[in-house]
Amino acid sequence: MEKFTELTAIAAPMPNENIDTDQIIPARFLKTIQRTGLGKNAFAAQRYDDNGNENPDFVLNKEPYRHAEILITYDNLGCGSSREHAPWALLDFGIRCVIAPSFADIFFNNCFKNGILPIRLPREICDELMGDARQGANSRLTVDLEKQIIIRPDGNVVPFEVDPFRRHMLLEGLDDIGQTLAHDAEISSFEHQVSRAWVPSISMGTAK
Repeated sequence: MEKFTELTAIAAPMPNENIDTDQIIPARFLKTIQRTGLGKNAFAAQRYDDNGNENPDFVLNKEPYRHAEILITYDNLGCGSSREHAPWALLDFGIRCVIAPSFADIFFNNCFKNGILPIRLPREICDELMGDARQGANSRLTVDLEKQIIIRPDGNVVPFEVDPFRRHMLLEGLDDIGQTLAHDAEISSFEHQVSRAWVPSISMGTAK
């Protein structure tokens, strides 16, 4: 998983509540178990018309937001089904950070597991950041996970909180498997000790 330390990027404003996982990636695209290739179908119902043509009014079809790496929305982002394809689709589109007043719990957890930083901020702060985002390509946000701050285009700083363990995982680029493999030496040592402890017991049992 790619490390997340500091991101300076275009932010796309999406002032909607209850953006569910079916909006993020419609069910007809869930046949794959690959994490790549879903970005082109993210928000498909909003991005394309019935003929597959881009909807020019949808934010992610506009410049500069088609290159956005930060998404700002309103409450309850990621509600609906628990599909992990939703953060896969966002990441494959290029989104590395999502900002909202609240998130659905499973989606929130899945973001961390897939290298996306979800940030909870009060709605009034989200409104201010959306105002920054609407200024276009010259108005980028910097998300500094190490310092846990967002730097606005005018230099003002917005602090945010993140669970220390999840922060560590993102900073180091570790998913659940990577975290386990980081302790490979200790696991191997423990297994060796256990196997040595069991061999005499098995031998004694056989002798009887």
